[in-house]
Amino acid sequence: MDSTTATSLWDEITGTQPDPGLWVVIATLVAALVVVVPRRPWRTARNAITIAHEGGHGLVALLTGRQLTGIRLHSDTSGLTVSRGKPTGLGMILTAAAGYTAPSLLGLGGAALLGAGRVTLLLWLATALLLALLVMIRNAYGALTVVVTGGLFVVVSWLAGPQVQAAFAYAAVWFLLLGGVRPAFELQAKRSRGGAGDSDADQLARLTHAPAGVWFFLFHMVSLCSLLGGGRWLLEL
Repeated sequence: MDSTTATSLWDEITGTQPDPGLWVVIATLVAALVVVVPRRPWRTARNAITIAHEGGHGLVALLTGRQLTGIRLHSDTSGLTVSRGKPTGLGMILTAAAGYTAPSLLGLGGAALLGAGRVTLLLWLATALLLALLVMIRNAYGALTVVVTGGLFVVVSWLAGPQVQAAFAYAAVWFLLLGGVRPAFELQAKRSRGGAGDSDADQLARLTHAPAGVWFFLFHMVSLCSLLGGGRWLLEL
């Protein structure tokens, strides 16, 4: 790749694209709701939220100086991120708190990029993050899930036209914003039935001596505020 081609590609990635029509934004919002709200499609689509969840654990573990040893994604949409380091302290707390907040915060960041007209940049950043995550996956199902998700972003980025790229990007961000709200409520319901005794909220309660309810409040606040803030950017309110 010569310097001219590289410069042209860089300009394309970092440049701005025209905003889609309001009907596209509304249509992608409805499509995301159809995937997130009904139970049957959500059971499959939740795999993408798990990717973001475990990726959040992994990224924060690295940023806080922990050694990330591997990530596993399971067919029941659960996941496991393993890191080495001090078992207590701020780094461990931030790592544990990152999972349930990651999808919503990624959605908020994506909404900020789309609000600035950076559709192509969003697609390339998402692809890069998925590629980085793939390196740390330690089971076949997890690798397949990440490859399929990343492949979809690659196909759209390289082969689709601007309108399709914009629609795909808006649908993905709406999905993260809406899908980031549901898991904490599901976890609370599961705990009320006596399950999920070693959830992120319970681990945080042991690490901080604050009740698990405090951490659920944090999860809900992050997801709902991200949805409201991101939604305003996407709808240009």
